[in-house]
Amino acid sequence: MILRPQVRTVALALTAVAVVSSSTSACRKKEAPAPPVATPSVTLNHDKAPLGSPVDIHYKFVVANDAHFTEDYRVMVHVVDADEELIFAFDHNPPVPTTQWQPGQTVEYTNTVFIPVYPYVGEATIQIGLHSTTTQKRLPLAGTDAGQRAYKVARIQLQPQTENVFTVFKDGWHPAEVAEHNSTVEWQWTKKDATLSFKNPKKDCVFYFDVDNPGSVFNEPQQVQVKLGGQTIDQFTLEPKKPQLRKIPLTTAQLGAADVAELVISVDKTYVPAVLNTGSKDPRELGIRVFHAFIDPR
Repeated sequence: MILRPQVRTVALALTAVAVVSSSTSACRKKEAPAPPVATPSVTLNHDKAPLGSPVDIHYKFVVANDAHFTEDYRVMVHVVDADEELIFAFDHNPPVPTTQWQPGQTVEYTNTVFIPVYPYVGEATIQIGLHSTTTQKRLPLAGTDAGQRAYKVARIQLQPQTENVFTVFKDGWHPAEVAEHNSTVEWQWTKKDATLSFKNPKKDCVFYFDVDNPGSVFNEPQQVQVKLGGQTIDQFTLEPKKPQLRKIPLTTAQLGAADVAELVISVDKTYVPAVLNTGSKDPRELGIRVFHAFIDPR
């Protein structure tokens, strides 16, 4: 019984040695930070954007000289508020898959996105990353890491939706619809002719016209014509299941001097789902599906 304090002292000493040895071993085994596979950067065509407005995002990845990609990674694009809370995302697959990226190569492309109508205005930060679609693991990149390999690349000032040109879906439109599993995706069907009325900005602008024919019932190409003041300013063929984003320039002269201007969208073929598909009871005359019809004078 007298020896117990000595045994305890020896035991504590051995434990301390073991902890120090373990810590030293852990330090030796700690892996060095993985080298970045690319240096990302982003350029915006507007540093201010009202909710609902379009923005062109130009992406640039300078691939590291020793980079090697074992799978096709997805580009993570997160927009966070002043508190670095996620408000929306523009994740996408790059047009050139990462397995085709070569060491030392510069990969560049531009995507046009529409700012979601989200209840936040103020400064926002764009963070970018590359992540696996199977493991969700993110690759190391060169830049300012906001945490978890999300890298700060740009800032944008989000403005109220009231800053946009006032627009009215006038005649020839069906009520707006929302995607079942994504409330941020909304569209309106046209009839054979549909009129879009808007406050005349009285300066050169661009009409962003984002449309498709889902091809679920009607599988024929359609001829689409856009007129302003009776003058055809654009015409194109819309193939089923092939969405198109048209960027149509509108000049001050074409807009005229009136306070209100009108665009008329016409299609050569419409269809009634209830007539073409016995499984549908939809009696509407449908032309094309319009996701965005936006006048941009910026």
